[in-house]
Amino acid sequence: MNRRNFVHTTGLTLGALTLSSKELLANLFAQDPFKLKDLRGGVGVFTERGGTIAYLITPSGIAVVDSQFPEQSTHLIGELKKKSDKPIQLLINTHHHGDHSGGNISFKGIVEQVVAHANSLKNQKVVAEKNKTEDKQLYPDMTFTDTWKQKVGKETIKAHYFGAGHTNGDSLIHFENANIVHMGDLLFNRRYPFVDRSAGASVKNWITVLDKALKTFDNQTLFVFGHAFDPEKITGNKDDIKVFQDYLSKLWNFVEAEVKAGKSKDEILKIAAIPGVTEMQGDGIQRSIQATYEEITGA
Repeated sequence: MNRRNFVHTTGLTLGALTLSSKELLANLFAQDPFKLKDLRGGVGVFTERGGTIAYLITPSGIAVVDSQFPEQSTHLIGELKKKSDKPIQLLINTHHHGDHSGGNISFKGIVEQVVAHANSLKNQKVVAEKNKTEDKQLYPDMTFTDTWKQKVGKETIKAHYFGAGHTNGDSLIHFENANIVHMGDLLFNRRYPFVDRSAGASVKNWITVLDKALKTFDNQTLFVFGHAFDPEKITGNKDDIKVFQDYLSKLWNFVEAEVKAGKSKDEILKIAAIPGVTEMQGDGIQRSIQATYEEITGA
């Protein structure tokens, strides 16, 4: 290292040491913590805090799937305006959780239509009423039960509902021409999932939902995942779906066997790993086990 670079580097290091940890973190995160990445066919993804957002930009309009939180959706809207002066025609929620729909409110007066599954709307209202946050919501004004389809520019967007999984209101959003599917929280890539029993989740049916996804979309489909253990791996293919489906299957079979063997809930919750599962990471395995136990026993 030459003297000039040494002095410059040392100066930066000493400067950093004079900052408090709080100030240092603030400086680090001040450098655009959000990321936009174009995928194909006008579709891209936005990440910051919360579930992955997908967006579509066409010569005639924009569509957005999920909204994270108000601050994050404001960042997204600002970036979309830099890319296009066309109107935001659609905001679609894959499900009701706050890290996917909490930012809807930032689209108030901007977006032409908000779309979600009927159960997603019901769940959003229940949670908002319970938390007394009705004034912070922008609810879907268009709902569906099985499928829904609309064009934005030359792209056709189709929503599919395959039944309960992560909640009872999760939908998959297919950009048909680009052949990209946003799976929302129906896919946690290599990460232990949250199973929302309070909103009608079903581990057993989740396995079936993923089967339907594998059969409905082709081998060229690019999938967008709601969450991933590695934040860089929020897109993938059918192999990633199969890994997660295999986890859910092994989880169900193991907990079912433990229940049949007469194990108590407390004993089962002490389990730190599911036999044969090697690719899932992070914390939260007990959440999966508890939700599965409750579904099997009807607790």
